Amino acid sequence: MGTPDFAAASLEALSGENVVGVFTKPDKPKGRGMKVVYSPVKELALTRNIPVFQPETLKDDDAFDAVSALEPDLIAVVAYGLFLPERYLKLPKVACINVHGSLLPKYRGAAPIQQAIIDGETVTGVCTMHMVKEMDAGDVILSKSTDILENDTYGTLHDRLKMLGADILLETAALFKAGNAPRTPQDGELVTFAPPITNTAVDWTKSAREVYNYIRGLHPFPCASSNGFKLHAASLNEVKGALRVECGGGSLWITELQAPGGRRMSAADYMRGHGVPDIG
Repeated sequence: MGTPDFAAASLEALSGENVVGVFTKPDKPKGRGMKVVYSPVKELALTRNIPVFQPETLKDDDAFDAVSALEPDLIAVVAYGLFLPERYLKLPKVACINVHGSLLPKYRGAAPIQQAIIDGETVTGVCTMHMVKEMDAGDVILSKSTDILENDTYGTLHDRLKMLGADILLETAALFKAGNAPRTPQDGELVTFAPPITNTAVDWTKSAREVYNYIRGLHPFPCASSNGFKLHAASLNEVKGALRVECGGGSLWITELQAPGGRRMSAADYMRGHGVPDIG
């Protein structure tokens, strides 16, 4: 069960397994032409001749009956985008597991990769866990860590973690086959959360380091913003031609931005044609 390319990497890793079905979110029109686009998971599943199911919800009996008919040993959920009612968790013969983009119990929730960068973390990772009724609260099976580099963005870290997630899912499946998959309860005192990103506005009263982390943590999506401008890249060090902004502590140099209705460009190119932008 998955939808975006983060999930497609995990499906690809299971190419040697008997994947009896794929559940992914319904197709949606995108772009100016509103062309219907398949999810990365659906595209991959179709090339492998794996049955694809796209229910609008998992709350009705039709979706549950479809899963039940497949008689799964294991249900693997990776960035699906739909909430699984409790009865699904008890359905598979072996387990219902999830691949999550953090080192649980840190960063439960929808935006763990972004939040780790925003918070200035230097290490993060992925883990597999048993799914329970409470979000991301199940026992951890396996975990793998990776360093967060100084110039990492959400995009670059996402791409590393999706491959780690694919590896760890395959290892987890092998452990279940061998009958020796470990499970480690999460320490409730160490729980932190990463809720969905709903506000992209930069708070310039924060330090330059905090704003820098915020910009790279939201790039390339949904992208940090200020006064209508999207801020694509910045530096803590002086960059010739960049836009210098005084923050609550220190200076930040905006190197790439996008004006409302415009295209992404270097700050130097923008200022040559428009002068110094008012970004807040």
